[in-house]
Amino acid sequence: MRDKLLVGTRKGLLILNRNGAARTEWAIESAHFEGIPVPYAVHDPRSDTLWVSLDHGHWGGKLHRSRDLGASWEEVEAPKYPEGDTVPPDFTAPAATSYIWLIEPGGADEPNRLYVGTEPGGLFVSNDGGDSFQLMETLWYHPTNKHWFGAGRDHPGCCSIVVDPRDSRHLIAGISVGGVYVSHDAGETWEARNRGLYADYLPDPHHDYGHDPHIILASPSNPDVLWQQNHCGIYRSENGGLQWQDISENDGPAGFGFALALDAEDERVAWVAPAVSAEYRVPVDRALRICRTEDGGRTWQDLRQGLPQKNAYDLIFRHAMDARGDSLVFGTTAGNFYVSDDRGDHWRCLAHNLAVIYSVRFM
Repeated sequence: MRDKLLVGTRKGLLILNRNGAARTEWAIESAHFEGIPVPYAVHDPRSDTLWVSLDHGHWGGKLHRSRDLGASWEEVEAPKYPEGDTVPPDFTAPAATSYIWLIEPGGADEPNRLYVGTEPGGLFVSNDGGDSFQLMETLWYHPTNKHWFGAGRDHPGCCSIVVDPRDSRHLIAGISVGGVYVSHDAGETWEARNRGLYADYLPDPHHDYGHDPHIILASPSNPDVLWQQNHCGIYRSENGGLQWQDISENDGPAGFGFALALDAEDERVAWVAPAVSAEYRVPVDRALRICRTEDGGRTWQDLRQGLPQKNAYDLIFRHAMDARGDSLVFGTTAGNFYVSDDRGDHWRCLAHNLAVIYSVRFM
């Protein structure tokens, strides 16, 4: 399935297929949910099922699945908050599923377990293959939720979910804005792990809560090594989040941004897509680039060959970049889609004039 890509856009889902003798050419195979925003799409390899979240605006977040790789789709009842619940930190607005940030399959030993992260900050779990979902109340009602709040959106969002491939009971959730939370018992209990993070927008920038991880990923080759692209920089942990280290580039572009991708074989290698700052969410010097580290963030390389270097206003959203082997792909808010076959050294544009791209995932 590495020869297919799922691309969620402002105007629907695109499935791309790689073909040709050299397996380097990509083409749009099919389009689905045209005209409807698709925040996230993912392939569950355990059941060979495609999952898609929709953002209908007036009707909130919706959830669909396909058991035949897109030939047909069925709507699944979206996760619901308990009646009467309210949204942190003010606890005045009614809690309702307004946006589905992502869908994450459970572990290989949990064929029917599925996680969904939503706005306003809830993590939901299904134990029947997505037929029904239950709010993980231990996280939603965590005593620190009074420190959660919305940033770019009205309410907090659960926009990162990591399942440890070695132990499916070991979970990591990222709340934007709230912080990093870790469970070792399948969500029965949670502890915050934000030591070492810095939040310049808080009265106490080193506070234990109220941090804004844009995305959190675990290194496939060593899941104890965690990375996050944060509102205030790039951070890495070598001990499962017990201590974070700021690895942002000094006097360089690798710092503020949203997207993050990791190498499957080397825990020291990662790619980020930098922007100027939270206030100016455009490419540094209006030149589109991807930055790569090969030494755990001690140094960064500026990868630009094949990318526009003048008057570029592309931003790469948090789920809009992915890596598999030597292939790296990303889509932008300007509707441009790029691919590299040599780990980012050289780039080529596969498509212009797409809608805003929210997510890109290899199948």
